[in-house]
Amino acid sequence: MLSALLLVPLLGAAFISFLPGISPKLSRGVALVVASIAFLWTAVLSSQFDPGEVSQQFSEFFPWVDALGLSYHLGLDGLSLPLLLLNGLLTCIAIYSTDENIARPRFYYSLLLLLNAGVTGAFMAQDLLLFFLFYEIELIPLYFLIAIWGGEKRGYAATKFLIYTAVSGIIILASFLGIVWLSGASTFALDALNTKSLSLETQILLLVGILIGFGIKIPLVPFHTWLPDAHVEASTPISVLLAGVLLKLGTYGLLRFGMNLLPEAWSYLAPALATWAVVSVLYGASCAIAQTDMKKMVAYSSIGHMGYVLLAAAAGTPLSVLGGIMEMISHGLISALLFLLVGVVYKKAGSRDLNVLQGLLNPERGMPVIGSLMVLGVMASAGIPGMIGFIAEFIVFRGSFAVYPVQTLLSMIGTGLTAVYFLILMNRAFFGRLSAQVINLPRVSWADRTPAVVLAVLIVIFGIQPNWLVRWTEPTMTAMVNTPNPVATVSLVKAKGKT
Repeated sequence: MLSALLLVPLLGAAFISFLPGISPKLSRGVALVVASIAFLWTAVLSSQFDPGEVSQQFSEFFPWVDALGLSYHLGLDGLSLPLLLLNGLLTCIAIYSTDENIARPRFYYSLLLLLNAGVTGAFMAQDLLLFFLFYEIELIPLYFLIAIWGGEKRGYAATKFLIYTAVSGIIILASFLGIVWLSGASTFALDALNTKSLSLETQILLLVGILIGFGIKIPLVPFHTWLPDAHVEASTPISVLLAGVLLKLGTYGLLRFGMNLLPEAWSYLAPALATWAVVSVLYGASCAIAQTDMKKMVAYSSIGHMGYVLLAAAAGTPLSVLGGIMEMISHGLISALLFLLVGVVYKKAGSRDLNVLQGLLNPERGMPVIGSLMVLGVMASAGIPGMIGFIAEFIVFRGSFAVYPVQTLLSMIGTGLTAVYFLILMNRAFFGRLSAQVINLPRVSWADRTPAVVLAVLIVIFGIQPNWLVRWTEPTMTAMVNTPNPVATVSLVKAKGKT
């Protein structure tokens, strides 16, 4: 059942690539149908998913390369299921939002489907080496998607992304090999690893490699510099996937392979991780305030919001980790919405510069619907109640405060700064008189609005009814954090003693 989620996009990519005489319009249609089938199949699996079962469901296993200890082992639990749904949805939106007249359409849509398959495989892999293979597979199509269909500096941005991500993969592979060899395991299967036999010093060394490797992917400060360049040069659909899904491979890796495999080392380094999270949150927000390019502002906001996930994981309580998963889904939906809207503004106005744009909310000659959706998006990102951004950040802060009150309070400042830089964006680009440079704006069609409307509806629905997401994830997170965090225990005891 799970293999179908890989085979469908792979066969679709092969069909588009090798079938002779296929037109650009048909290429787009086939890609959209294939992505929709994969997404609907994920939805079918979610309807059969048992939230109360914390072990891997729909498991598929067979030995692959016995000499290496590599097996083809897929599974689904409450951590990976929401991310699979997010990946499927945003892939459909990315294909739908692509310009119909894009150059080299067959190659483009094939890469998008290959990217979908790579990310899907990484979220389902229950073998360290298999995860690494899928983790590296998604690197190839994304590099070409930026390098071929990006902006003026696309070569520089794509190469920078390639170098950073390649280094990330090398470090992660070294850590995975260390975990398997030092623990004496004969395979890379997650359920066969016994990391408790490792000394604390060894666990810390291995965990540092995992933190750096996935920290580059998230990205966390100071490994973040590839992200703004990649976003600015990437086309709008690729920015949607990059922020909405691909960054989540980093946070997923920290939870699945860092916190879950090396809990003792994680507890030991947790205070440093919480501080690292604060630095990323405040630095990302501060850099966003200084930007005049709308797209770069949204890109820096991603750095800050991914810091919330690290804070939640550092606290290591069931509630905080649940909030971290919610924040991943929340950021995926909100960032995708914001990048879509910025893309529409750039397409119609020809600029993303806040010094050029003004008055886009004008009801007659501006973009009133796009402006209204932008208001909703920035409110959701700033954590306004009634939207998914609020409930995700509230759970993160509520679950982390008892363990790291100072770091949590400092991270909450980041929420206030989010409101500041997005208020700057709205005030300068959408309010006031329509600027002379963009006085004759083309009409925005419903084809441009529809993907943003879908995301906006989901942001509100899950903000009002978050239990539709929480019910899938909560049992898995509770079981994953079954080992008490020593730092959390001590902090809670102290807090009770003071009262």
